[in-house]
Amino acid sequence: MKPNILFISVDQMRFDCLHYLNHPVIQTPNLDYLAKRGVTFTSAYSATPSCVPARASIITGMSQRSHGRVGYQDLVPWTYEHTLPGELAKAGYHTQCIGKMHVYPTRNLCGFHHIELHDGYMHYNRNRTKSTAAEWWDYTDDYLPWLRERAGYDNDIMDHGLDCNASVVSRPWHLEEKYHPTNWAVTRSIDFLRRRDPSKPFFLWTSFVRPHSPLDPPQAYLDLYKNIELPKPPVGDWADTEDLDEAGLNPTTGRGIVHDRMRQDALAAYYALITHIDNQIGRLLNALFEFGVDDNTVIMFTSDHGDLMGDHNLYQKRLAYEGSAKVPFILCDPTGKLGLEHGKKVEQVVEMRDIMPTLLDAAGVAIPDSVDGLSVLPLSKRSSDGDGQEPKWREYIHGEHAHGELSYHYATDGKRKYIWYSQSGVEQYFDLERDPNELRNLLQDDSYADEISGWRNVIIQELKGREEGYTDGERLIVGRPPQNVLSHII
Repeated sequence: MKPNILFISVDQMRFDCLHYLNHPVIQTPNLDYLAKRGVTFTSAYSATPSCVPARASIITGMSQRSHGRVGYQDLVPWTYEHTLPGELAKAGYHTQCIGKMHVYPTRNLCGFHHIELHDGYMHYNRNRTKSTAAEWWDYTDDYLPWLRERAGYDNDIMDHGLDCNASVVSRPWHLEEKYHPTNWAVTRSIDFLRRRDPSKPFFLWTSFVRPHSPLDPPQAYLDLYKNIELPKPPVGDWADTEDLDEAGLNPTTGRGIVHDRMRQDALAAYYALITHIDNQIGRLLNALFEFGVDDNTVIMFTSDHGDLMGDHNLYQKRLAYEGSAKVPFILCDPTGKLGLEHGKKVEQVVEMRDIMPTLLDAAGVAIPDSVDGLSVLPLSKRSSDGDGQEPKWREYIHGEHAHGELSYHYATDGKRKYIWYSQSGVEQYFDLERDPNELRNLLQDDSYADEISGWRNVIIQELKGREEGYTDGERLIVGRPPQNVLSHII
């Protein structure tokens, strides 16, 4: 019998926000349970760390070069032939997504049998002067009608006044906890377990919008992190320490100096949102037991990207630094049918593109040739299941993001990281084994010169033939205009 698959994703959760990985204050008992009963990947990255391109890799199993989304751009249709839910549906799975997909058109099923959507505050749907009637949030969001029906017609997700991209402004959730989008995602997921076709295995994607801002946890969770000492953000010797353009006064810019009280309040709210999600995951795990499917359900947990949350005086995502690009990644098979080594920590570098082949592999479903990712199951097995040799794996991943003057490319194996800013030519190199917080840029350290040259050549080889003209095959060319979307998908 094929296993059921529960894929749990969150939006904008940092890699280090797990008690299981020795975070000093955060409470994540249910995620810790999944990690102890599964495998944790400690070098998991989002190659293109923002919502749209990261989710393209999740759904298609493709690298950013293949799926064509190398920056953030809405309103570009999703027309991929092979998708994770589509392949599972063809193999006899009952497929459902609850929560955030962030595709276009918004109600594109992408292979799912059914979707119930809440993508958060989507500007192109909410702008009544630009969107068509069929795109207005009244039609493209399922959480909001649910909220109005239960909490009153006049309620909206923006009633508390927090911007959806404000990483440094926080306040408690303004309604009863049961109306929070995090609770809604689990409530509707449990209802799917009730209504699903019991003659088929299921693929359920429970996709939370939080801890992406607005930073609006229920008060009970916020209280857990108030008036305690929170970790100080790392600030590298290369980071900006002045705020000449007063970016810190605008919480949506993604960078700037924020006064310490605001930073701590935001961090407390961010942690609170994660613990709130964790508790709701516990509610969902309990529902698996109650519906009698917990003994045949493979569970994967990850985030589409992280949030810098003040690291190096930076906020939000998009950049290549650990807080933004590195993510939690857990594969759990509680009953051991996949032969995973419970409690194992895997150091090899994995990425969003590996989710689709892993889950297809777990289901015994053929992996399409279009997929660039790799199944992580061989890395997750008990060593006694093979000849004692580690399976062959990729040496590194290449990542990138079109981001105006901060557009960049990076490569990492989880132990070293090279970053090239394509518009300025600035380079950075970090020894993540000795300096996991990226405090020291080693570019001028002669003892690393050969390593840096090798990693620079990795980027040159990755960019050969790219339409932007970033390289002639011998050198990196500074100032070539970046593109959010490559021409083969427009």
